[in-house]
Amino acid sequence: MRIFLTGATGFIGSRLVPELLGAGPQVLGMTRSDAGARALAAAGAEVHRGQLEDLESLRDGAAQADAVIHTAFDHDFSNFVANCEKDRRAIETLGSALAGSSRPLLITSGTGMGSNGPGRNATEAAFDTGHPNPRSASELAGADMTAAGVAVSVVRLPQVHDTVRQGLITPLVEVARAKGVSAYVGDGLNRWPAAHVTDVARLYRLAVERREPARYHAVAEEGIAVRAIAEIIGAGLNVPVKSIPAEEAAGHFSWLGMFAGMDLPASSAWTRQVLDWHPTGPGLVADLEHMDYSGVPAR
Repeated sequence: MRIFLTGATGFIGSRLVPELLGAGPQVLGMTRSDAGARALAAAGAEVHRGQLEDLESLRDGAAQADAVIHTAFDHDFSNFVANCEKDRRAIETLGSALAGSSRPLLITSGTGMGSNGPGRNATEAAFDTGHPNPRSASELAGADMTAAGVAVSVVRLPQVHDTVRQGLITPLVEVARAKGVSAYVGDGLNRWPAAHVTDVARLYRLAVERREPARYHAVAEEGIAVRAIAEIIGAGLNVPVKSIPAEEAAGHFSWLGMFAGMDLPASSAWTRQVLDWHPTGPGLVADLEHMDYSGVPAR
């Protein structure tokens, strides 16, 4: 099997390349840079030069593959809506290259898309097509491609972490560093799910091997209170920890304010059963406790 992987040099993609190669498939990894090309070649992958904005490069990469895994996403959250639309166009382009075949397309979304309402775990079976989160554009594009005959699966991500990066928590650390205080909204009991990046990479591999259209939740921990996260950040940066009211969240956190007070617990019970996926990596709290808070912000 030859797999076309977007985001091949990114946080998840760089862990997924050796995971896939170790299981036997060839990997055609997309990168826009010379440094990325060198890293992919050194890892044993084939190099495909391209980028999300270059739809022809996406179409060409997908046309050369037996399966496509799409992990690339522009994580400039100050332009979140526009970047979600960019992802929609990328998914439609990748899907158009696979239409009329049984070649699988794995796309990426967030566990919030599986929301079952306040206080309840998000699940794989749920998808609110009218969800207000702009990231719903990715799954709506996937649904359109499914209707067009493409074998689409969705991997929904929580806060994916190691000791260097932790999803939305990475910019949360930088806000605390800049403001001199580690804040949470209200009582801080709203929860964020999480999984170690190596466990997430293994899930992508298992999903592409299964070749069955489905939604999967890459969730190792169903929900960690944001107050607990803020307290660990405060200890790491040696800054005070405090609660702020919801109406001040946007002013304090900037774009991150839209997420800071969200309660986003998520289950992966179905995913674990179907893929025989058993997370073994460190938990989020352990990684936050062992990270270097004196370093340069992660990119």
